[in-house]
Amino acid sequence: MTLLAAVREMDRRLTKRMASWREPALHHTLSAVEETAEGTKLWCGAAAVMSWAGGWKGRKAAVAGLAALTLAQLVSNGVCKQVSDRPRPPKEWIPHDEVEDRPDSSSFPSGHTAAAVAFTAAVAPAWPLAGIVCAVPAALVAMERVQSGAHYPSDVAAGAAIGLVSAWLVRHLPQLALPRWR
Repeated sequence: MTLLAAVREMDRRLTKRMASWREPALHHTLSAVEETAEGTKLWCGAAAVMSWAGGWKGRKAAVAGLAALTLAQLVSNGVCKQVSDRPRPPKEWIPHDEVEDRPDSSSFPSGHTAAAVAFTAAVAPAWPLAGIVCAVPAALVAMERVQSGAHYPSDVAAGAAIGLVSAWLVRHLPQLALPRWR
């Protein structure tokens, strides 16, 4: 079996398994987190709270998080989704009606996950406690994207990778771009 075939099989199995979760409390929680994350509302709200409550550390964390989120959104939604034309998981794999609400854009990569991971990974070095707090909804967003039938697990993994790279770039590009004075 080739690597691509193995990834497709893993995508099929995990998508079907996660979409069949019937625990009402989990389903309600995932839906609520996804709704607040839609349009990056959750992360902008978190940045506002950090800026207000965290002093200099909070403002630094908020700016880093929003910068990384913006970069991740540009890469995932502005570039990758435009060059990739991956269809969403088949409706017959998804045993609930949320499948009717998913977008028509390419499934690859998950822009929600890219934004969530980018924000969280950029916040964490500046304010570790806020990074830990943000990690919980970020993980829930990633889970919800598969459970709802909007994405395959590999789309979510690619979104997470874009988010991590975006956070790393936001943290390190200023140091790389400025000449080192000795």
